[in-house]
Amino acid sequence: MAEVTSTGGTAGPAPEQGDKPIGRRAVLGILGLGGLGIAFGEHVQNGISDLLKPLRGTGLAGLVPGGGNFTLYTVTNGFPSPPPTYKLTVNGMVERPLQLSVRDLEALPATRLTHDFQCVTGWVVDDVHWTGVRLTELAKSAGAHPSATVFHFSSFDGVYTETLTADQADQSGAIVAYSMLGGPVSKGHGGPVRLYVPGMFGYKSIKWLSTITLTSVVEEGYWEQNGYPVDAWANGHGPSAA
Repeated sequence: MAEVTSTGGTAGPAPEQGDKPIGRRAVLGILGLGGLGIAFGEHVQNGISDLLKPLRGTGLAGLVPGGGNFTLYTVTNGFPSPPPTYKLTVNGMVERPLQLSVRDLEALPATRLTHDFQCVTGWVVDDVHWTGVRLTELAKSAGAHPSATVFHFSSFDGVYTETLTADQADQSGAIVAYSMLGGPVSKGHGGPVRLYVPGMFGYKSIKWLSTITLTSVVEEGYWEQNGYPVDAWANGHGPSAA
């Protein structure tokens, strides 16, 4: 994970906002595993990941939608629109709850990353440029209580949720991203603000981020409730093993 000063993207053109969203189950169906994703969630997804890792860099990853670019997923019927006066809420076990517009986030110390985005179904977009604010800095700004060891996230699509421990957020360098691919985060990519968790599979990087709640309890997010692992390091061991 390297910090850079440029915000230009090198992963190719971003998909248009009107691109048709694709469900993860559809990708599992392409691989002949659609019916197994719920019954054997963790084992199936780990098997898919192990199977597709050797394809990276061979061109064969193009067999999976998005092998050379992003495939846009949604858990609802389309890409939701943000509230007219969008603000990110940071609440829970904090001294100073926050309501932050995109401009408010842009005024905070920025973290710029160049890092791959890897989907659990196997495709990878290399060297994506991201800009945002570290989760740990937001927690500090809100005056997080010492016992607030978990970040719980919700989306304004009304369905998508996720969780990270404070240790995972710190180890990964997770950010609340307001820019990617050289510009604002598009609606299809989860804008105006989304989470990005370097080193973890993409389903942990919740899109259309609405609320961050500091708590002490790990709760299963949307995809974990459908069989995906809570511990989602793409290499199986976290950043120290990369």
